[in-house]
Amino acid sequence: MNKPLTDFSRALRWRQLASPPVFYQWAGRVWPWLAGLALLLAAAGLWVGFVLAPTDHQQGEVYRIIFLHVPAAWMSMFIYLVAALHAGLGLVYKTRLSPLLARALAPTGAVFTVIALWTGAAWGKPTWGAWWVWDARLTSELILLFLYLGYLGVVSAIEDSQRADSAGAIVLLAGVVNIPIIYFSVQWWSTLHQGATIRWDAAPSMTHSMLAGMLLMALACWAYSLAVALVRTRCLILERAQEERL
Repeated sequence: MNKPLTDFSRALRWRQLASPPVFYQWAGRVWPWLAGLALLLAAAGLWVGFVLAPTDHQQGEVYRIIFLHVPAAWMSMFIYLVAALHAGLGLVYKTRLSPLLARALAPTGAVFTVIALWTGAAWGKPTWGAWWVWDARLTSELILLFLYLGYLGVVSAIEDSQRADSAGAIVLLAGVVNIPIIYFSVQWWSTLHQGATIRWDAAPSMTHSMLAGMLLMALACWAYSLAVALVRTRCLILERAQEERL
């Protein structure tokens, strides 16, 4: 078989994952590997971040919260964008799998948002002297949690699945504007929250062990999110199939 035909066959196999039954089988094979990878990466990240990484000369030991806080904050925003993308695809193209992926991703995104807010408060108390301040970054992150909860509430409250998917997609898409507000808030306004921990246009200001610990934890969160999303999607596929048979 020549290369163009081989590339076409591979692309065709990936496109077949848009079919819920095919995706169900594929996800069942993949999620245990992702779960195991998440455990290994989390163990390595916590060991590097809480044991190997040196004490920060300004913040002391409390800075180690960033090994949980920063990856959780990253994932809270990224998952929302991916969920909104899938919800939008389902709304426009009426794809069967996309709304299920949005539903599967949203609870994990909400959990990471709670972790980001909670760890931020734990860092803010010794640093700022208060558990909470109405800072632009903190407030927009709290709004993100309300958007997640609003979406989950909408899709749970409407009995008709198609209407629930459409209404939920509108909620997610309307809230996308909040993501750049969260990310750029420290640049647009004078805030207490520190700037970006890692920037693409500058070398990292932290040591290599600190950076390694943070990236390992970010990869662990990524693998965990994928594993949990695949498991939830499999459950939703079964629920949707049962609804269609009734």
